[in-house]
Amino acid sequence: MIIALYIAAALILAAGSLYFAWQSRDFRKFLAGASFVSSGILFYLYLADVSVPLLGTGFVETPKISLGRSIVHFIFFLLCFYFGFIGKAKGLKRKRM
Repeated sequence: MIIALYIAAALILAAGSLYFAWQSRDFRKFLAGASFVSSGILFYLYLADVSVPLLGTGFVETPKISLGRSIVHFIFFLLCFYFGFIGKAKGLKRKRM
């Protein structure tokens, strides 16, 4: 049951993040920073050889999984950094409040 709740929460959060990232350049900037920090922490857990238990389950995230997640989060960082800071919006005119 708890795994189903984790999956549902992950899907809801992912959909919400994608929606706001599509709409807001500032949100992409925030996601760039969050992904950078997350990739750094996950890489540190890999280097320190720390296994992390998943709350409420018997599953354990091994250091190899942390390394894989670190790589994915770093790719997300690069994408969000480019589209948040470097890339220019083409053809979009937004109202300033």
